[in-house]
Amino acid sequence: MSGLVRADAAASLRAFTLFEGILMLVLGVLALLFPVRTSGVITAVVAVAFLVGGLVGWVNNLIRAPQLGRWLTFWRLVVSSVFLVAGFTMVQNLGSGSLTAVRPVVSLTLAVGIVFLLEGAVAVVVALRHRRLGGWGWGLVNGVVTLSLGGLILTMPAASLLPVLGILVGVSFLFSGVDLLAFSARFHGAAER
Repeated sequence: MSGLVRADAAASLRAFTLFEGILMLVLGVLALLFPVRTSGVITAVVAVAFLVGGLVGWVNNLIRAPQLGRWLTFWRLVVSSVFLVAGFTMVQNLGSGSLTAVRPVVSLTLAVGIVFLLEGAVAVVVALRHRRLGGWGWGLVNGVVTLSLGGLILTMPAASLLPVLGILVGVSFLFSGVDLLAFSARFHGAAER
């Protein structure tokens, strides 16, 4: 009986993994077909996350103020306020029309470019410091590619930045979908044999 239950659980897991892989592929293709719209959706999600994070930060800091002390509470409230203002400004700009809606998308894309630049530089340094370990070359390649993407994003004209987030998400979703489908075929196929 337990073998039957395990087989049912494995079949359910395989079906779910296949569904998730196909969903990621479809979302990846849609993001690549509509990269500007995808960039806008991503920016809206980040704006809402900033608003929620800022609000939760304010409540949390006010509740914990006696334990944190005046200065720490003050600075934490400043950070929470920055999140609230940034989120509110992004939502307001996204909802007010096409010209002002461009600003938060471009700003977020530039922030991603800066993160890629820093992440790539760190990955290169880490890879070079670990040359004695096998596979360090892949870390170096990853760092150089990430560094190059960051540099490319930061040197692009503002009008060209609108589809960048959507393209990055689309490519990421496609790779995730392929990975899930390959994992499902390898892992679940081996488990059934």
